[in-house]
Amino acid sequence: MVLKHNNQLPNQHFRKDWQRRVKTWFDQPGRKKSRRVARIQKAARIAPRPVDGLLRPAVRCPTQRYNMRLRVGRGFTLDELKEAGINRKVARTIGIAVDHRRRNKSQESLELNVQRLKAYKAKLIVFPRNAAKPKKGDSDAAEVATAVQFSGAILPVKQVSAVPEARAISAAEKNVKAYQKLRYARSAARTLGAREKRARDKAEEEANKKK
Repeated sequence: MVLKHNNQLPNQHFRKDWQRRVKTWFDQPGRKKSRRVARIQKAARIAPRPVDGLLRPAVRCPTQRYNMRLRVGRGFTLDELKEAGINRKVARTIGIAVDHRRRNKSQESLELNVQRLKAYKAKLIVFPRNAAKPKKGDSDAAEVATAVQFSGAILPVKQVSAVPEARAISAAEKNVKAYQKLRYARSAARTLGAREKRARDKAEEEANKKK
């Protein structure tokens, strides 16, 4: 065989013990079955509580790049629980996650999660510890009898679309000179201190004249 062009000379190494380095997944079907059995066992163990676990808040992703997206957070803040009328110690016992470190940076996030808590509370069925002596807050016997274990996500987080609806541009909007407006605002912000000083000096000068 005659080699052409300025290419690398073929020198493949075929004498490796490749059989020892091959990764196989023969246990994949077995692991799949183990996971399924574990899920069924966990559901039976925590019944009649929901399979998904605790109710968690809707929070914004960090950084400017992803903050338009809502996702499930760690736990509800103490302010959110207070607004919804739920005791922080009782919350954990009725399947609500609590995070004492998180803070509400906006009124919108507070209202969103308060609505989430109220919606959960409206659908909640609390089993009495002693069926013969139900306590305040426990569900009645008819609701308890018809209750079934909930499977799936508890109140899944839905993305809120922030895209404005298309509309016609008004005449007032057409007449606005945006660039001129921005330049004026920038200039006003830059010269604010000087203008305030000038006004202060003028007021002092007039006060001195009156004396």
